[in-house]
Amino acid sequence: MQKVLVVETNVTRYAGTNDPTGLWLGEAAEFVDAMQQAGIGVDYVSPRGGFVPLDPRSMKYTDADIMRVYEDADFVDRALRNTLRPDQVNPADYVAIYYTGGHGVMWDFPDNPELQQLALSIYNQGGYVTSVCHGIAGLLNIKDAAGNYLIAGKHVTGFTTAEEIIAGKKSVVPFLNRTVATEHGAHFDQKRFYSEYAVQDGRLLTGQNPFSVRAVAKLLVDAVGNAG
Repeated sequence: MQKVLVVETNVTRYAGTNDPTGLWLGEAAEFVDAMQQAGIGVDYVSPRGGFVPLDPRSMKYTDADIMRVYEDADFVDRALRNTLRPDQVNPADYVAIYYTGGHGVMWDFPDNPELQQLALSIYNQGGYVTSVCHGIAGLLNIKDAAGNYLIAGKHVTGFTTAEEIIAGKKSVVPFLNRTVATEHGAHFDQKRFYSEYAVQDGRLLTGQNPFSVRAVAKLLVDAVGNAG
């Protein structure tokens, strides 16, 4: 069975505040639902392993599919309570890596060398590096063996500055996705705020916001299906 490695955050609050954050539930659950329908397996990793907090605001944006995955004992155990540490993962086992979002990722995804090496290994073996929403934070600083940013010259998308303003978090986040992506040589594409939008550039697949999960998943399923 083909498998995808799903990356989630361990961060419980916005830095310097008591305001809770964490994984945006739908960005994991909708993706997992799509993989299950396609017969693709998933494993879960986080920077520290173990517990993954949920962004409480994400619970307001659920549907029957999200709740079905959330109520599944296997998902609760492997995705929320007992995620793998990066050193427990063999990248050769995966056709893709998928970075979920939620604002927490902006603090523990960008500068994690273990996750970067996993993603680069999967990419170098012909796999796909994918993300949705704030999950692009995990892609921004990945460099290849020559020291070039993986996203340089590529079309990508992620949670936009306009969306940060609407969410009321522009003054809290440590950086803006578009700014860093552009600084690192990427072409940052976007549509109207909170519109479904996903971009494929070779083996990089990225989605703009929480409403883009299934669009990213479809691109990935189509890609690995064609590759197989």
